[in-house]
Amino acid sequence: MIDFRSDTVTRPSEKMRTAIASALVGDDVYGDDPTVNHLEQFAAQRHGFAAALFCSSGTQANLLALMAHCERGDEYLCGQQAHNYKFEGGGAAVLGSIQPQPIENEKDGTLDFAKLAAAIKPNDPHFARTKLLSLENTINGKVLPLSYLAKAREFVNQHNLKLHLDGARVYNAAVAQNVDITEITQHFDSVSICLSKGLGAPIGSLLLGDEQLIAKARRWRKVLGGGMRQAGLLAAAGHIALTENVARLADDHANARYLGECLNELSGFEVNINHTETNMVFVKIDPSIDVHALASALKQRDILVSPSNLMRLVMHLDINRSDIELFIQCLKYSLKG
Repeated sequence: MIDFRSDTVTRPSEKMRTAIASALVGDDVYGDDPTVNHLEQFAAQRHGFAAALFCSSGTQANLLALMAHCERGDEYLCGQQAHNYKFEGGGAAVLGSIQPQPIENEKDGTLDFAKLAAAIKPNDPHFARTKLLSLENTINGKVLPLSYLAKAREFVNQHNLKLHLDGARVYNAAVAQNVDITEITQHFDSVSICLSKGLGAPIGSLLLGDEQLIAKARRWRKVLGGGMRQAGLLAAAGHIALTENVARLADDHANARYLGECLNELSGFEVNINHTETNMVFVKIDPSIDVHALASALKQRDILVSPSNLMRLVMHLDINRSDIELFIQCLKYSLKG
């Protein structure tokens, strides 16, 4: 099966499976799991933070960050396309009583600082209290410039806000910019990092912050039912993801550009190669092509895509160059049919 739907579909390597089977474990709710403790300590130090928390998912890590930064009746600023606003079930409002204030994303994924400043609420009981700016990197495959992150830090300092990063694919951003991850994380008060996308772990995300924020997030994790017991089985794979699967993300980026170039040779398909910065290919498909029939035909050949006339195809460690070439061949055949 060749699966282009997302980089969440990656399967753990044999080395991960071996590490899972042999992991030292304990009850993490009691703080007794040595493998979880090791991962959290390693991650905090590696990314320049005082503490870290191992979470079941990126959605949970982002929600815990919002609930740790904000109280009931507070507000956070984010983009209209932000995952923690648009795609995480409204968790901040539903579970945290936190009001999101979305701002339209610019074409490059950034948020305009003048629009953000205009959205900050005055100190008045009529309004929610604006406490936090949340950014996402990458966003729709686009990388936020380092200069923009520095300006975001200046902005929150000026307005007495905190700054959170939804870093589900932040390592893709770092690899694309050829910088150490700390060049990105240094600007933020908290960062979430997903281990189960391009980094290849089966489950898990990390939340990074200072000791006070992580202690508060740990409590909320328990309240939300996220206290895991012998979670070292998962943390063992997460450690391998961070230490061994970062550099290879460059292969996914190269494969994405290669796929985009191949698709541009097909009639009815258009990819803006200049916008293919990381592991995602967004292809415009002519409305005359029945994308649902196309997806069905591809599925019969063990190729999975999400049907849309703006189709997202995502590269990951289970897709190689020969898979892409086979996909293009099957695509041509299906279009002829």
